[in-house]
Amino acid sequence: MTLHYVYYAISWVLLRWHDLWELVLPEGRFLGTDWQWVLAICFLVITLRVILFPLFIKQIKSQRAMQALAPKLKELQARYKDDKQTLQKETMELYRKEKANPLMGCLPMLLQAPVFIALLHVLRRIRPSNTKESNHTLYTWTVEQWDSALNSHVFGVPIWGTFQTSARELADTGVSPISVKIVTGILVLIMMATTYLTSRQMILKTGWNSDPQQRMIQKMMLYGIPFMLLFSGAIFPVGVILYWVVNNAFSLGQQMWVLRKYPPPTNTGDAPPVKKPPKPGTKKHAELLREKQERAKALAPKVGAKPNKKKGGATRGTSE
Repeated sequence: MTLHYVYYAISWVLLRWHDLWELVLPEGRFLGTDWQWVLAICFLVITLRVILFPLFIKQIKSQRAMQALAPKLKELQARYKDDKQTLQKETMELYRKEKANPLMGCLPMLLQAPVFIALLHVLRRIRPSNTKESNHTLYTWTVEQWDSALNSHVFGVPIWGTFQTSARELADTGVSPISVKIVTGILVLIMMATTYLTSRQMILKTGWNSDPQQRMIQKMMLYGIPFMLLFSGAIFPVGVILYWVVNNAFSLGQQMWVLRKYPPPTNTGDAPPVKKPPKPGTKKHAELLREKQERAKALAPKVGAKPNKKKGGATRGTSE
């Protein structure tokens, strides 16, 4: 399967947003950054997230359904642990009956992957060594747009620069390789941190999966992917890293809203949460002390009252 059409689609959306921001900000360079291209990448993220938002809602609902089905799945696994074929059949029947789809939880991520690959492919073409003019006009680009992107900067470094960009490639830009490494290194660290926070937010709200295999996948998502970005981020252009950071920031906000609107199901079998005692000096703490004193006073024996004897505890007197 070729991503040729995806390259065209991503380029077209990116360039339309760039054209718009070039009209709004004709002199858009500030703080060593060409904001027309930065905002074009940001709104490429927003466009994608708006398109995928209905699928994201379905993803959350599917995860909720799978969590609700966890006890029934455990029961099936225990019942048919020696019959894998029947277990698979009964599991699929349970999914059909409850209208749950385990694959829906991965669909939005799978659809975002081709977009990321396409943007990486498009932006990696923009470099001084790519001098063939026919390459400049691929995927609906014009020569003017190519030159604009080639000369654009993010915090003083070229938008096409990577951590591995050599001094020879930067010779005509007036930018030192050290500057590129510092900026890309900081952006990669931010990319790793936001990736970790996005996964952590989802796990904290939905909880760790009780299934060992699923729990291992959660740990891989939480720790493995951010760690791998430390190395793969070295080959990403600044524009692609910026896309990833903005996408993560948007995901954090989107997840926060969706998780509030669709909270995780409560497990009725769990013990009720223990309430924290009120802090000393507060009004609630004073009321609690007063209630304890009143209960103690009510249970205390009255003056002159005979103590109650336990059943069978009284001593019998001698009969005359």
